[in-house]
Amino acid sequence: MQRKPRFAIFIATAAGLGYFPKAPGTLGSLVGLVLAALPYWIFFGLGAAIIAAHHGDYGIFLSASTWYSDPFLWAQIILTLFIAGLGVWASDRIATRFREKDPQYVVIDEVSGQHLTLLLGCGIPIWWRVAQPVLNTTPLGLINMRSELNWKYLLVGFILFRVFDIWKPFPARQAESLPGGWGIMADDWVAGIYAAIGLWLARAAGL
Repeated sequence: MQRKPRFAIFIATAAGLGYFPKAPGTLGSLVGLVLAALPYWIFFGLGAAIIAAHHGDYGIFLSASTWYSDPFLWAQIILTLFIAGLGVWASDRIATRFREKDPQYVVIDEVSGQHLTLLLGCGIPIWWRVAQPVLNTTPLGLINMRSELNWKYLLVGFILFRVFDIWKPFPARQAESLPGGWGIMADDWVAGIYAAIGLWLARAAGL
């Protein structure tokens, strides 16, 4: 008898959230939102520890302000690819093992799509705007200190993704016909791209 793919189930259901009887997809989207903020939490937690170790001296961070790379952006890109790849693998294992096309309890697709929304919607700069002076020398970004991640972006990105995920505009519904885990994940990526465009336009309009 084939063993139950417990790790794949854990991933595909977002640690069991997919088994909630009501709105499991919404819960999956919330996980994607939390993961988008995770690099910030790690940075500020480590930053506080480093500053405490240096007895309150934060000069170590000021000395890095001439580095114009964007570590938060790269962290989000890597996280996006990791979640997407893991999601394809896990959802494919579930679909194959239980012979279901797109089980409702599989929510890793919502996790991935929501995270993609915030990556693209907040990570692409509004290039014609001048950054606020306090951030001009700050290289850290995405979901970006330059894009000023705040509750409005999170809320708008969350709402837009849920709308497009339910609506499934072209080619989201067509993407569901892809084989295995690709079909489970791809329609949410399409929804995430649509939602990201909406979020970016909201930022461009001055939200």
